[in-house]
Amino acid sequence: MIMSEAAKIDLPVVSKEALEQVSDDSMERMIPKPVGYHLLIAMPEIEETFGDSGIVKAAKTVQHDTLLSMIGLVLDMGGQAYADKDRFPTGPWCEVGQYVMFRMNSGTRFKVGGQEYRLLNDDSIEAVVDDPRGVTRV
Repeated sequence: MIMSEAAKIDLPVVSKEALEQVSDDSMERMIPKPVGYHLLIAMPEIEETFGDSGIVKAAKTVQHDTLLSMIGLVLDMGGQAYADKDRFPTGPWCEVGQYVMFRMNSGTRFKVGGQEYRLLNDDSIEAVVDDPRGVTRV
């Protein structure tokens, strides 16, 4: 199989230590900008203890909570998000800066500098959440 020149691009390997030394400005540039009808969602940091009790969650529980998170903060929207007037006759379902609810495990999951993000389709948003602190999955 012959690879084209474009397919031969070497991506730099960045160590965890190097990432920790990157400035906030550089880190922000590493976050992908959503295109088309996608939304960029910042996921909450999962607490490693159960509330004020101080009881430490098992690693498996923290992983489970991370994978099944269903609320995030809208950081950015692609240029075509909510532009289809037939599908969204009343306009956008959410705005940048709002917390939104979506199905667990939905979207493209990735991390930049230890922070988890997701790219979701505009029609994946199921609700706007005023105060996400009181919402838990069942």
